[in-house]
Amino acid sequence: MSSTQRNEAAPNESMPKIGPNDVLRFLLELFAFVSLGIWGFAAFPLPWPGVLVGIGAPALAILLWGLFVSPKAVFRIDVFGKALVEIAVFSAAAIGWWMLGQPVVAVVFAVVAAVSGIINGRKQLAG
Repeated sequence: MSSTQRNEAAPNESMPKIGPNDVLRFLLELFAFVSLGIWGFAAFPLPWPGVLVGIGAPALAILLWGLFVSPKAVFRIDVFGKALVEIAVFSAAAIGWWMLGQPVVAVVFAVVAAVSGIINGRKQLAG
């Protein structure tokens, strides 16, 4: 086997397969982080505590996600621990939309996040 043939075969073997649910989950993460920022700035009086919550809430969510849930997480925890952190972040974002008087956004986001999480959890538990 020549070196070019080995190089062509290697990416398929080493690269993880990214499916539609993985892309959806990434978009849900981003939406949750942005939602927490919007909630912080809009639900609390400015400049204080609005700025603190508007920056702190998404920062805390990003920190939790990076420590426990991300593919390159600092701490390796089981599937159920990851699910708890994910549920906490996504629930906080949905509650934020509800508090802002946007129940449709809150419910749609919560349902999509729950279905995506169930699909991902089943995939992780299966293999």
